[in-house]
Amino acid sequence: MNTQTPPTRQNRLNDQTRKVHITAGFLPHADGSALIECGNTKVICTASIDDNVPPFLRGQERGWITAEYGMLPASASGRMRREAAAGKQSGRTQEIQRLIGRSLRAVVDLNALGERQILIDCDVIQADGGTRTASITGAFVALSMAVDKLLVARKISHNPIREAVAAISAGIVGGIPLLDLDYPEDSGCDADVNIVMTASGKLVEIQGTAEGAPFSIDMLNQLITLAHKGIDELLTIQQEALAALA
Repeated sequence: MNTQTPPTRQNRLNDQTRKVHITAGFLPHADGSALIECGNTKVICTASIDDNVPPFLRGQERGWITAEYGMLPASASGRMRREAAAGKQSGRTQEIQRLIGRSLRAVVDLNALGERQILIDCDVIQADGGTRTASITGAFVALSMAVDKLLVARKISHNPIREAVAAISAGIVGGIPLLDLDYPEDSGCDADVNIVMTASGKLVEIQGTAEGAPFSIDMLNQLITLAHKGIDELLTIQQEALAALA
């Protein structure tokens, strides 16, 4: 397997993430918020507390976490039409927001949250690959802030978050395994894998697609190893962003 750095990747090693910065508390009116910047990808993530739950959970004394995701019209080259104007969400949008919700629910004790829900909104203001993984990573920071607000108000007795969660992409470009694909790499890759992982190293979800030729289990393991390294770095950045609020 070729391990040389492809010419499309400038000033970044194969196992190196893009420059990542998270600004916690980015929006003053949200119960929790974060701006996450992964290279040229930028996503605003917010968390809103709602003292109601969906009908299927009423009377069960447990909470819920759900997510909405969207790309602003000028977030990519050429204006994208707002999905609200089109009257429906695309299949891609529905898939991503379900992924965000599943990823966050995986690390939260919903019974400890009480009969309330936390609504997560992820708005992509600039896209350069990895918007779904950036959304998950930033959304966890916003969620943590909302949970802290509930704890301070004594609306819950203990922290329902079991551990942190983050996500990143890895892929094969020209036969080379790479971490954290940007758009040029993602659009021309042989395979693309999005990986969601907890702080204890447990996998929440793996989404993998062979864009060209099928890839081996050994290569998948290499991509997971790359992702594990990147996610460890993201978890540290999450904690530093939250600590900066103190």
